[in-house]
Amino acid sequence: MPLLKNFNTSAMQISCRLVSNYVSRMRYLFELKEDDEACRKALSSGAFLLFHSLSPLLQRRENKFTAPFVTASELNRILQKLNQKEKYMEESVLIGCTENHVPQFALDLGRIEKAKAESLLKGTFVDLRKAFFLLAGKDAPLLSQAQGLLRWHSTHLYCSRTGRPTQKNVSGSKRVCSTEEIIYYPQASPVIIVLVSDGIQCLLARQESFPPGMYSALAGFCDIGETVEDCLHREVAEEVGLDVSSFEYSASQHWPFPNSSLMIACHALVQPGQNKIDLNHSELEDARWFDAKELTKALKRKQMTTMKEMRDVPFWIPPPWAVAHQLIKEWTQRQQPC
Repeated sequence: MPLLKNFNTSAMQISCRLVSNYVSRMRYLFELKEDDEACRKALSSGAFLLFHSLSPLLQRRENKFTAPFVTASELNRILQKLNQKEKYMEESVLIGCTENHVPQFALDLGRIEKAKAESLLKGTFVDLRKAFFLLAGKDAPLLSQAQGLLRWHSTHLYCSRTGRPTQKNVSGSKRVCSTEEIIYYPQASPVIIVLVSDGIQCLLARQESFPPGMYSALAGFCDIGETVEDCLHREVAEEVGLDVSSFEYSASQHWPFPNSSLMIACHALVQPGQNKIDLNHSELEDARWFDAKELTKALKRKQMTTMKEMRDVPFWIPPPWAVAHQLIKEWTQRQQPC
């Protein structure tokens, strides 16, 4: 009994330390978001993800791609070589901080010559959609957040009420129209992404804009006035002509396209015996039912990175870090015999 008591006490102490660290980091980030001077000071000790015209910097080492953080001192040195003022760093946006409270920022070098920046940084600026297929999962969420914030600021330079320019605060957590003190905050549009099943198979679809051979779960934006439930039922009916009988929530994920979306991922069942697809060709190029055996093979395939690789397999699914991949993996695991 004493051993169990000691174990529980130890576990609680570890839990409290973890919670305290998380709380302290969130409080620190809140301070940086609200206090321009504190954030300006943090820029000199921060780490930076770099973009060029919203394309992230990637470096390749031993056939692996990473999105590197550049220290403030290194970035300062590079900006000087590119004849840019140190104040250029204030165009960055705050995206987080490390366990040790090192602030993390994202900065777009779009007005600097791309080739020259790539040469100094020893990397390549890659379109974000392509980058997502090259990177390991740990890099993708922060890149998604960073690009989403940078894109939002680039498209909200003027007040929609007065037409006057807006100003970014140092952290990038808001923009302000000083004429009428109107504050704008970055927003994300809610999107339903749903894996539909008839109990034996699940339905995947593709849009014309997808890379060759890729199939994914159904997805669509929530209309104003709709609940998540309403949107899910409507999207499935609109896109494949099926009637959902029940559904369950799985997870959520930020997605930077087209202009930042909050993906709300769900599993859904259609009415018993209803599995005839009535495809809406204005929305989708194709939709098919897949069984667990097919999807198990797809989950084991290595990540596709070239057009040839994409064409050499029957079909493939989104990369492992994508919430659509997680839905497919969850469904496939549920089909395995106990």
